[in-house]
Amino acid sequence: MSLLKALNLIDAALAGRATRRLARDVRFGPGARQRLDLYAPRQSGPDLPVLVFFYGGNWDSGDRQDYAFAGRAFAELGFLTVLPDYTHNHERPYPAFMEDAGAALAWVRAHIADHGGDPARIVVAGHSAGAYIAITLALDPRWGAAASIRAAVGLSGPYDFLPLDTPVSIRTFGHAPDLDATQPVNFVRAEAPPLLLLTGEADVTVEPRHSRTLAARLRAAGGTAKLIAYPGRSHTDPLKAIARPFRGRTPVLRDIAAFLVRLGLG
Repeated sequence: MSLLKALNLIDAALAGRATRRLARDVRFGPGARQRLDLYAPRQSGPDLPVLVFFYGGNWDSGDRQDYAFAGRAFAELGFLTVLPDYTHNHERPYPAFMEDAGAALAWVRAHIADHGGDPARIVVAGHSAGAYIAITLALDPRWGAAASIRAAVGLSGPYDFLPLDTPVSIRTFGHAPDLDATQPVNFVRAEAPPLLLLTGEADVTVEPRHSRTLAARLRAAGGTAKLIAYPGRSHTDPLKAIARPFRGRTPVLRDIAAFLVRLGLG
């Protein structure tokens, strides 16, 4: 059993009944991986703020079912939480996963009110490769979602990785005709949604400089970015801190909640 599956099972056992899975295997497009699940607080009314969470996995692995702990965690914070899958890059290359992410946001805008969510209060978030997806959606208008996103949260994300110098980045983006257009840092703008960038100081997979550079660039452009770097924390620690067995180690959920409440989104 993988670490993620074990983490999810333990979290589910400890979860109690504060949240519920509202829907599963909802189609947001015709593709095999264009499916999403919805999580909500157990007791909730209409017009909940919406949080769309994209998982990581080098853009070539992962399944939304293994991240149900994230759906439950953000539902506990009061969000109608959306967990989409997306096409992995070994199935179809970049920009397929970004096209899927844009399609998921289009579905949210069109249909989330039917499930009790407020399409005027959409937050995107993600970890690692999923943070890249979430932040790119918020900054780059090519994917049709930026105008509808009120805030974005990136955990341990890669945002500035030229020249391509790792097998993962080369495999994922090496064929792109315009490499500069694959980099989130190149789409900073004053009117961008506020960003919360969380990173571990001990992250050697995606170094903290990615979050620092993006925060600095967005602020220089006149936008809003809050950066939190957790001392001694690794690449996966911010993600694990969303699940119950590890919540006491790193205050990720508390920091996300505080940021979104200040924006009127929590």
